[in-house]
Amino acid sequence: MGDLSEQQQRGAACVWCGTSLTAETAVDLGERRIRVLDSHVTVFPRGCRPCTVQAAFRALHDHAPGCDLCVAEAGSCDNGVALRRLMREARR
Repeated sequence: MGDLSEQQQRGAACVWCGTSLTAETAVDLGERRIRVLDSHVTVFPRGCRPCTVQAAFRALHDHAPGCDLCVAEAGSCDNGVALRRLMREARR
């Protein structure tokens, strides 16, 4: 988060490519509290749809092969389910 611009931290630009976002083009990545020096700052990262799909796809493929729950049954791992849900949401 420290490498993100102010626009990326507040959700006005994609965290991956920096493209300007609108309510229609953005995928909300959830409010985050980050530590900056001796305090905390709340940021609201969002991504454009293409970058979010790609990032979720890469994360799922990095995660799933080493996760016993994903290997046993895809729907039993909360992380795997969340990544697949994020890909579906971003494709809309």
